[in-house]
Amino acid sequence: MGHHPVNSTRASTARFVATHSVLSLNARHPLVAKSLVDAHEMHRTVMSGFRGWVEDGEEAARSKMGVLSTWSVDLKAAALVLVVQSRVPGDWARIPREAFTAAPHIITVDRTFKAGEVIGFRTVVNPTRSRPSGKPGTEKVRGIRTDHTTPEHVKRWFARRLQADGAPATTEDGVVRIGATTALDTLGIRMLPTVSSARRSKPIRIGRAEIRGSLTVTDPDTLVEVMSNGLGHARAYSCGLVLTR
Repeated sequence: MGHHPVNSTRASTARFVATHSVLSLNARHPLVAKSLVDAHEMHRTVMSGFRGWVEDGEEAARSKMGVLSTWSVDLKAAALVLVVQSRVPGDWARIPREAFTAAPHIITVDRTFKAGEVIGFRTVVNPTRSRPSGKPGTEKVRGIRTDHTTPEHVKRWFARRLQADGAPATTEDGVVRIGATTALDTLGIRMLPTVSSARRSKPIRIGRAEIRGSLTVTDPDTLVEVMSNGLGHARAYSCGLVLTR
């Protein structure tokens, strides 16, 4: 068997450029406390750093600016660390100064990934599957999205997104792959608390899992695409940001 034809044209390196804002916040400050209990508020806090780059109310403003985020909280220390990635610089002056425990730390990330390179990674994802909606009828009826709730399920979800050397960037049924592969048994998977919003107009509940481990790069362009645009669903709600080291 010869190599997959895609391989001959595939770039062996790709460059990733973005801004990371690392915000250290006091979890007891009302704005931060509200963001912790309401996923819509957390989204609003993240997006407050990017006013003026696109017209107010513009469709898909978040994805145009490449805004992705992830956060972790230490309840004992009342500390929330929020990491925001974007294609344009964030301006955090709209968050009250007393909400910060340290000045925002802004980093320009400029990194080239090579095929065959091994990288450490961490991501918080919303791993979902589509279950039949129960309505009889055509094949085309979209199922109801439900969250995976066990590490084994999450591992299977992630396995579908791995990309062997020479494999295409999407699966036959349209799942976007990540331009890298790994040994599944080396991954650390932790189920995280669900985040939600009880807002009447748009109630949401988002199951989350953290995946950590190392990846071997197979398709640098696809990897950079996923790092730039995020992985899986709920990207507006602090899921899908892939951090590498």
